[in-house]
Order: sequence, then C-alpha cells, then structure tokens
Amino acid sequence: MLRVTKLTDYATVVMTVLAKSGTEVLSATGIAQRSGLEIPTVSKVLKPLAQAGLVESYRGTRGGYRLSRSPEQISLLEIVEVIEGPLAMTACSDHGDACDLSASCDAAGNWQWVNRVLAETLATISLAGMLERHPDRTIAAADRRRISAVLQDSGTTS
Repeated sequence: MLRVTKLTDYATVVMTVLAKSGTEVLSATGIAQRSGLEIPTVSKVLKPLAQAGLVESYRGTRGGYRLSRSPEQISLLEIVEVIEGPLAMTACSDHGDACDLSASCDAAGNWQWVNRVLAETLATISLAGMLERHPDRTIAAADRRRISAVLQDSGTTS
C-alpha cells in the first residue's frame, strides 16, 4: 500500500488548523488543542514547515505560528515534500540510474511518468482545497479536467 507517513498526515492537519485561523498567530499549544495532536508532535512538525518557509514563527509572549502565504498558494505537494523529501515513487523516479536494473528495465520510464503525474496532481491541490469538507468525496469535474490535462500533457490518452 502506498501511504504517506503519519508525520506528513500530521503536518497537513497542522497546516489546516493554521489555514482556518487566518492571520491569527497560534502557539504550538493552541495548535495542539485545535488539532487534537500532542504538543511534541505539533512542535516536531512545525520546525521543518518553518524552515521551508511555509509557516512564519514569532517569538515572545504573543509568539506562535501562522501561514506565510494564503492557503490557496500552498500546495499539498509542498507540504508532503517538506516532510517526506522529494516525491519518488521508486528509486528510478528520483534518480534514473540508482537501480541495478536501469539498463534493462522497461518500467522505469513509466514509473517516472507515474511519479510526475502524481506530483503534478498534488501540486494542483491547495491547502484551501484540503479545508473543504466532502463526506462522500468524488473527484470533482474541475479536478478531473486538471488530471486529464496532466495526463494529456504527459502524452497519455484515456
């Protein structure tokens, strides 16, 4: 099963809490209370998010954190890559020659294509989009058009 780590999931939760708070500066404790996460987990996630410039940190008695940009300007891909590193479904997705089979592998190009489609799809999903509640979420027509455009740009027909 392909799955992001819990830390990436928690980073997304923290980012959605900050997105909901608008320009309000929240302490790590406040974020933990609003998210239901433990304070050490929130602190662990905030550090790389701040280092990557996705959140701003403020010191002092009224210190805390807030988003550095609007939720519409932050993509899910950015959040994932801050915690996970560059998206790479397989070794050849990231470094084409990192695999012992690269000289004879017919699947490598396809994995690179799958990786690119996934990255481009995650890049089209904003933090604002992650705030939307869809209890029975299906791919919206606009999302299907974006995914279809990514596939077409990649030279694939459905």
